Amino acid sequence: MRSKVIGALSLAVAAVGLFAATAPALAQGKTITVWWGKGFYKSEDDALLETIKKFEAKTGIKVELSQYAIQDMIPKTVAALDSGTVPDVAYSDTYDVQAQGKWAFEGKLEDLSDIMLPMKDAFAPNTLEAALLYNDVTKKKSYYGFPLKQQSMHVQIWGDMLEKAGFKAADIPTKWEDYWTFWCDKVQPAIRKATGQRTYGVGQPMGVESTDSFQSFYTFMDAYHVKLVDDDGKLLVDDAKVRDGLIHALKDYTDTYIKGCTPPSSTTWKDPDNNVAFHNKTIVMTHNFTISIAAKWFEDSTNPALTDAQRAAGKQAYEQDIITASFPKAPDGSTIKYRSDVKTGLIFANAKNKAEGKQFIAFLMQEDNVRPYVEGALGRWFPVTKASQASPFWQADRHRKAVWNQFTGGTAPFDFTKNWKFTILNNENVWAKAMNRVVSEKVPVDKAVDELIARIKQVAG
Repeated sequence: MRSKVIGALSLAVAAVGLFAATAPALAQGKTITVWWGKGFYKSEDDALLETIKKFEAKTGIKVELSQYAIQDMIPKTVAALDSGTVPDVAYSDTYDVQAQGKWAFEGKLEDLSDIMLPMKDAFAPNTLEAALLYNDVTKKKSYYGFPLKQQSMHVQIWGDMLEKAGFKAADIPTKWEDYWTFWCDKVQPAIRKATGQRTYGVGQPMGVESTDSFQSFYTFMDAYHVKLVDDDGKLLVDDAKVRDGLIHALKDYTDTYIKGCTPPSSTTWKDPDNNVAFHNKTIVMTHNFTISIAAKWFEDSTNPALTDAQRAAGKQAYEQDIITASFPKAPDGSTIKYRSDVKTGLIFANAKNKAEGKQFIAFLMQEDNVRPYVEGALGRWFPVTKASQASPFWQADRHRKAVWNQFTGGTAPFDFTKNWKFTILNNENVWAKAMNRVVSEKVPVDKAVDELIARIKQVAG
């Protein structure tokens, strides 16, 4: 296995070197504009800045970097497309989920096959495929992006709160129904009795403005083997089994709220809010699409700006108190296959310096550069290259090892990689709207599912 990884990596590096060697001499002295989503951690941004510094020294190309908050990236990019003044390279954590498939379909993206194909063997399964998008102008698929990192679903649990409630990790059931009953009917009343605090057993994201809510709901759908599209992106929602699975998934998801086992504010949560609730210990567990919750405490443990007591608290939480776990078995007893969301960057078709932009991407994707960038996120992101996945970083502690185990066990892509119109459905967050129809407007689950199916057909059919 090691020889295969090294061989694939050697091919990738050779391809990068060949591309750099054949780049126009005119690149010397040029400036490229790069727009990049701001990292979650300082170490992430520092690794990017270090790569830029090395790239500039090696090529003579100056990089004008602008970093923006994630929520600002798509509005700024859309404005740039409208004005015709796009950056030469752009990356955002939200592009793939909300826009990239649409831009590829409309012919607005540059084909990156000339740099992706030579390094194809360096990528892990189900990663490069996320950049293979359909262009309705050329009437074919091609690589309209570059995969950089990926994320998946994890469960975060306060082990010390579980113990305070009178339970231990070994008591957590592995059967689907027993699992949710455990947190709601056993842990919640026990922790409230032990602390006198109005603590909730579960943090169930349900906000329309939260990507956590639809990513979590996909896991519930996967528990019932719901398949909304086939491999060609054709809708399967007219199948009675799909409707039945959706009903079961939505009922299970909303029952937690109806039974009072997640904070009432869950219906309006945005992406950081379940993290905040967990950090404040107002919930015992939550599901989150990365281990950013645990990683926050690791960062605290090493942050020189904090006090000794705060660093010690971070170390205690990360190394002792927080548990990173997977979902229980599916209702039929099978193991859930988790969705992986592969984050991709791009070059626009009307960018001014496409050749130099491709040079930058090829340089960034070299193992010596991409690995520090991904690992700088402290486990929040998982690598897309085989060599980076084999890094000792992922065996360094139980949280990262849990991530490694989940990804290497096999993952599946989201539907928007097969049918780009699901990016519209994700933007609308039809999944969270269906939840809120049930819990806030008291609409029967089957009716909410029928409305959901109707909207899916209207948008993505």
